Order: sequence, then C-alpha cells, then structure tokens
Amino acid sequence: MADWAATKTAMGSRNADEVINKTNLVSTKLKAIYKDNILPAEKRYQYDFFYESPHLTDVEFDAKPQVMLVGQYSVGKTSFIRYMLGRDFPGARIGPEPTTDRFTCLINGPEERTIPGNALSVHPDLPFRGLERFGVSFLSRFEGSQLPSSVLRSITLVDTPGILSGEKQRTNRGYDFTKVVSWFADRADLIILLFDAHKLDISDELKATIDVLKGHEDKIRCILNKADQINRQQLMRVYGALLWSLGKTINSPEVLRVYVGSFWSEPLQTLDNAELFEQEESDLMRDLAILPRQSAVRKINELVKRIRKVKTLAYIVGHLKSQMPAVMGKDKKQQKLINNMPNEFRTIMKKHNLSPGDFPEINAFSEKLKESKFSEFHSLKMDQIQLLEDCLSSHLPRLMEELPSEKDSPESLRAKLGEAGTNVPVPTRNSKFGKPNAAASNPFGMAEDEEEYWALEESAERLKDSFEGLGPQGGFLSPQTAKEVLVKTGLEKDQLRQIWSLSDIDRDGYLDHHEYVVAMFLCDAVIQKGRPIPAELPMSVIPPSKRSLMKERRSAGAP
Repeated sequence: MADWAATKTAMGSRNADEVINKTNLVSTKLKAIYKDNILPAEKRYQYDFFYESPHLTDVEFDAKPQVMLVGQYSVGKTSFIRYMLGRDFPGARIGPEPTTDRFTCLINGPEERTIPGNALSVHPDLPFRGLERFGVSFLSRFEGSQLPSSVLRSITLVDTPGILSGEKQRTNRGYDFTKVVSWFADRADLIILLFDAHKLDISDELKATIDVLKGHEDKIRCILNKADQINRQQLMRVYGALLWSLGKTINSPEVLRVYVGSFWSEPLQTLDNAELFEQEESDLMRDLAILPRQSAVRKINELVKRIRKVKTLAYIVGHLKSQMPAVMGKDKKQQKLINNMPNEFRTIMKKHNLSPGDFPEINAFSEKLKESKFSEFHSLKMDQIQLLEDCLSSHLPRLMEELPSEKDSPESLRAKLGEAGTNVPVPTRNSKFGKPNAAASNPFGMAEDEEEYWALEESAERLKDSFEGLGPQGGFLSPQTAKEVLVKTGLEKDQLRQIWSLSDIDRDGYLDHHEYVVAMFLCDAVIQKGRPIPAELPMSVIPPSKRSLMKERRSAGAP
C-alpha cells in the first residue's frame, strides 16, 4: 500500500485543480454574460437606484453559498450555528435576552479572529462591498467571525440580530434593518427562519422582515425550534398555530416547509417525539449539505430574476420618457404620470406582453419616481432589450446544459457534479435522540452480528485523508483515477479486475469513500497477508449503507 500512497499527493493536486477549473468556468461565463448583456441596461435605466441593488461584482459570482438565519431574539440562531460548526466561534453571544446585536458573517480562515465591519466591506475577496451604502452606523454593527472550519470551507453563514417585539421594536437601531436583511436575502442561497415553540407571536418588525423576503420563497426554510420542551399534544397545536400565522403573514397559497425539532447539541428534554425530530433534522441537514452542488443553479436562477426585472424596468422608463412633452409642462405631465401609475403599468404590460410578477412594487416605485426627472430618462433601446432576450433564450440555457440533469448518463453526471465540489459536513449525534452509540459506550465495540457494525470503520477513518487527497469529484473517484491507484499496488490485472468487481458495490463505475476503503482492504489482504480474493464480500465488510442493495442483488441471483 506504500506505493499507491506515495502517488496520492500529485494525483490529488491534479484532480483538485480540475474541479476548481470547472467551477471557475461556470462563474467566468456568468460574469461575461452579465458584463456584456445585462450591466449596460442596468446603468442606462438606473436599476441600482430604483431597486436599491448595486451592480454585481466579480467577487459576488465567485462567492460561496450563503445561509442566512433570521428570527426573533432567543429562538436559537446562534446555538444552531454552534451546532453546525461543532464548536464556539469568535464573537458568539448566547442568552435569553437579545444578545446578538449585530450582523455576523462566519467565514473560513487559518486563525480565529473577528473582523470589523468597515474592514470587511472593503475586503477584496469577500462579497460585502455593497453594504457600504448603509453607512457607518450599520457597519459598526457588522462584523466577520473567522475560524478554521470544514463547514465554512463550503458555505458562509450569516447570523442576524434578534428581531425585537413589544416596546423593544420601537427602539431605533440606527440603520434600516429590513433593507439590510433584503440585501443579504438577494445573495443568500438558503434563508432559515426560526421560531420558538413558546413564542409564536409575529411582531411588527418580524412581519416587516418577512415582507422583504417576498420573491425568495424558494429559499426559505422554517424551523420550529425547542419543540422537545413540549409534549406531543401541545406540539400538534403549536405546529398548527405557526402554519396559521405564517399563512396570514406570507401571502402565498403554498405552505412553507417547517422543520420541527431541537437544533442544538444538547440531548432532547423529552423523547416522546425523538424519532420525528431525528427525521426532521436529517431532512434539514440534507438541504444544507447539498448547497455547494446547487450553487451554480442558484446563481443562474438569481441572474434570470434580475434580467426579467431589468427588462421590465427598461420598458417602464422608456415608456415614461416617451410620454414627456418636448418643451413646456414637464413637471405637470410627470406628476400626472405618477398619479396614474397603475394604468401606466397595465398599458406597458399589455403592449410588451410582460408578466405582472416582473413589475416593481408600485408604491415604493412611485416614491422613487418623485425623486427623478422623467425628462432626463434615457429612451428605450431595442438592441439592449435584444441582448437581455438573448440571455434568457440562448446564453443561460446553454450554460444550464453544463449542469446535472435527468438526461445525463452516470459518467457525465459524475463529471458535472465535480463542478460543485463536495457536500457540507453536517452534525450527526445519535446520543442526542436517545440512541447512544453502542461502539462508544462499549469499550470492546459492537458485536459483529449487529446491523450497523462495519468491520472497516477504523480503516475508513484512517483512509479519509488519502481519499480526499485523490481529488474526488462530487464525492466519487473517476474510473481513471481509481485505476491508477489500484495499478500502483502492483497486483496482477486479473486480481485487480476481481477487486474492482467486489468494491464497486453499486455498479456505477465509480468509487465513493466507502467503496475505496473496501478496495484498499482487499489489496492489503492480498499483498500484506497473502489471502485469496473472496468470491463475495462478507456482510461485515460491506458498508451498512449498501447492504440493502447487496441483499437485493443476491436474492435476485445477481453476482
């Protein structure tokens, strides 16, 4: 095994570079599409002014997926982050009172430190320059928390101040809280909205915050936290009350997905609903784990939204410009158009066959128009409209073809998944749900006849770094990479053929981490111990996650 281990560094570097190059390729194409086709129209029709959204920078296209946590104070936002990271982080403050009084962005770095907001907003490698528009009063309440973390290698977490209720919500924060939340929501890949099972009231500030999340419903995941502190009957009533409150607050016929449980590392206070909570947490963590894979799709999705809004704004501004008189009565005509804006919107929508959902909120837009001079607007340029149409009909669909789809073969799917990197490592704690790890509680480990026993568990831990060093794409070693590793063992071709047949348990032509461990175990058994290659794998050597597949195959008489 020493021979193949000696080559892993060079091979891992090569494969890791391939993954990085594929990821950069998608970002590079998006940047080019934006700069060439979209940015000129944004500047001409003042998109940044009307939507209070600055022009996109290269750093924003290259940024990691962002997860924003929103909720009233003491609902468990910071505790959830600690649970995800498996540790404390610089600047963390937890308590029953409003302890988090600032926006905190958690980023990966070699050392633990906090970065002041003013410095963070001008950092050349971080996508926070747009926050400068909220002024020094906000930036003094914004900070970065840097720490080495396997989770933060793949995503960025954003912890927000607890939303106030009662008299506290009348306190002036010194900046527009909802506008800052809206800025982060535009750039977030996932928005986690937390509620406490003991306080479901939706304050005015929370309602205003939820209102600015309109248009991002696909990103929102709701959590009913601290649900282990109530019994089953109370949970049923609380869950129903939360859905009723959300239904009144979020004007949508669809019900948001609500995850129920206790999202921190402490054991459940009551085990009545332990199985339910475990399944709910597993579903949520799965959503979080696959974020890096979906990052490219999210960026395309957000760019499509932006293009549609830019196109509609261009038609609106062009229409208003065309209605203005050449010389006299400009102010009077402008005021008349503003007062008649609902009808103007309908006229534009019918004339250009636009969707009502692409139009800006009419009251906020009218207020912006009062600050403008229609006579200074630019007229409509159809060649810029055509550039926007080209993005929607040609450029972005071609880019989507490079992403995974149901039409892909297993080989092309693995290659495409490599673009998105690996999954986010998420916490798994059986003891939290009243299921102590038998191997940990018994100093001699689990019995070999137990369902979850795996004889290669220790080998899997030992070979983890070796596997990652080979640069797996989407969690899988390609056939060529795996072949090079096996050939380096010096075994005969027939022996390697048998080892591959036994190790590639799901028959997809790729080796994941567990299959790689099985292959190395078989090679070691032949080389170091002189054992023959078995005709079939013992059940204790097959990874638990693949045993059902193997049982089905054996019951069907397949090899």
